[in-house]
Amino acid sequence: MPCMAPVSPTRSELLARKAEIRLAAQGRDLLKERRSALVREFNHLGASALESLDVLDRDAADAGRFLGLTIAANGLEPVESAAFAAQSDVELSLRTRNVAGISIVEIAKETVARARTGRGYSLAGTSARIDGVAERFEAVLDLLLDVAALELSVRRLAKEIARTTRRMNALEHVVVPRLEAERAHIALVLEEREMEDRVRLRRMRSKGALAGVGR
Repeated sequence: MPCMAPVSPTRSELLARKAEIRLAAQGRDLLKERRSALVREFNHLGASALESLDVLDRDAADAGRFLGLTIAANGLEPVESAAFAAQSDVELSLRTRNVAGISIVEIAKETVARARTGRGYSLAGTSARIDGVAERFEAVLDLLLDVAALELSVRRLAKEIARTTRRMNALEHVVVPRLEAERAHIALVLEEREMEDRVRLRRMRSKGALAGVGR
């Protein structure tokens, strides 16, 4: 049974406890709805993140293998030179959308993949294999940015689901039972007082009737 602090057993306190129970129950129900919305979004994004991670692992491994074959065929120096020339910034911006009060991060960006002529290295001094390496790693980077946004949102959702669950459980298993116990205690005391008042009134009436007979 919840630990009950001393309360004043009055009608006003009884009405106050009933109102507090209603508010606590409403808060608990709102938290349940919010948690359900967060869990739905978590499951959706979590599934997308897992699928994207599988693809990322596969594509990264493929790009690594192709890079090894290209170095073996062309030598390390041409590959390093092309990689140095192809360096560039990736322009992106973050945008958010609201899910049950939580900001879900999305990355807005241009496609990382570039045409052969847009990579900055000499076409005459490179081979199709080097182009293939560039294409594969551009695709990996493109997917990596998407996965990063997904992972950030999934982590944020998981944290908020845990916090919402704790608050919901506190209301359901601590606050509401305590208020109900206090309400029951106050109601019992008031009922006992009412019974005592009735008994006292009957005694007073009985004494008054006996006094009347004695006269």
